[in-house]
Amino acid sequence: MNKIVIENHQNKRIFGLDLMRTIAITMVVAGHCLWIYPQDDSLFHQLLQLFGFFGVEIFFVLSGFLIGKILYQLYLKADFSLATVFYFLKRRWFRTLPNYYFVLLINILIAGIIGYETPQLWRYFFFLQNFKITMLPFFTESWSLSVEEFAYVVMPFFMLVLGLLIKPRSKSRFFLFTVLLLIAIFIGNKLYYQNTTYNTTLDQWNVSLKAVVLYRLDSIFIGVLFSWIYLNCTSFWGKTKYLFFLLGTLMLLFLFFSLGHFGLLIAIQPLFWNVLYLPLLSIAVACFLPFLSDWRESPSFIGKPITFISIISYSIYLLHYSVVLQLMKYSFPMDVQNRLGLYFFTMVYLLITLVLSAILYRFYEKPMMDLRDK
Repeated sequence: MNKIVIENHQNKRIFGLDLMRTIAITMVVAGHCLWIYPQDDSLFHQLLQLFGFFGVEIFFVLSGFLIGKILYQLYLKADFSLATVFYFLKRRWFRTLPNYYFVLLINILIAGIIGYETPQLWRYFFFLQNFKITMLPFFTESWSLSVEEFAYVVMPFFMLVLGLLIKPRSKSRFFLFTVLLLIAIFIGNKLYYQNTTYNTTLDQWNVSLKAVVLYRLDSIFIGVLFSWIYLNCTSFWGKTKYLFFLLGTLMLLFLFFSLGHFGLLIAIQPLFWNVLYLPLLSIAVACFLPFLSDWRESPSFIGKPITFISIISYSIYLLHYSVVLQLMKYSFPMDVQNRLGLYFFTMVYLLITLVLSAILYRFYEKPMMDLRDK
C-alpha cells in the first residue's frame, strides 16, 4: 500500500516545483559560466556568482521538501523499522547513485587525459570528499550531492533510533520533534565552527563551512520541516501562501543586498555569517513553497520546456561543469578578449550540455529509476 501511494505521488508533477527546480539548475549553470569569461568587478559578474550559490540552496530546500513528504508517509502508514528505512534508501539511491557514479568515472577519465592529480579519490565513492574538511578541487560540484546523500541517511536512521529510546504517543508530533532536533543539532555544529575557527573572509567561509557536510544538513531538514507543515496544516498553507511569498522575497532582499547597510559583514559579524546566514537563507527559500506547491497546472506557452529542464536537471547538474565545460575549455582554448567568440562558445556549451543531459536521462538515468519498481 505504501509503495503505491509513493509512486502515485511522484508521478503527479506540480508545475510550481518544476519551475523551482528549473530556476535552480539555470542559476547553477549560469554561475559556472563565469569560468568562460575573465574575472571583473561588474554587477553582471557579481550576479552570476550569486546565482550559482543561490541555485544550490534552492535544490537543498526543495529536496528536503520532497523527501520529507515521502518519509512522513512511510512513517505514518508503516511499522517504521529497519526494513522501512532500507526501502526508502533503495528508492533514493536508485534515483541518485547510478548517475553520480557514472559521471564520477567520467571525471576520473578526464583527469587522466588532462593530467590532473586526483589524490584521495576513494572519498568520492563514499561521499566523504567534504564530510568535515574542505574538498579537493576535483568534481567540485559534487559537494552538494554529499550533503543530500548524508541527509537521506541521517534522518531515517535518527528517527529509528530515537523512536526506540522514546516511544512516541503521536507519530506526527514525533516526526516534527525529530526534524526540529536535527535542525538544532546541525545549527549547533555551526556554533562549534564559530567557536573553533577564525574566519573573517567569504572565501574561507565558502570552502570551510558552506560546502562542508557537517555544517549543512539543516538546509535539507528545513525543507523537511516545511513538508510537515504542508501535510498537517493544509488550510494554513493555502491561506498564507502569498504572505509567505512576500516574506521570502523580503528575506532574500535583506540577505543578498542589505547586509552592508546594516553592518553585517563577515569581518565584523562572523557569528551572523557562520551560524545564522545559511539557515535564514534556507527559510527564505522555503517561504516560496506554499505558493509554488499550489501552482499545479503549467501555462501552455512555457510549461513543456520548464518541465523538460526540470526532469533532466540532475543530469545537467552532473555534466555541465566538470565534464562539458572542462573538456571544452581544454580542447578549445579561447581568446578572453574576443567577446563575440566567448558568446558563441557559451551558446555551444549550453546546447551541448542540454543535448548530453537529455541523452543521459533518457538512456541511463530513467532506466535506472525504473528498475527500483521491479
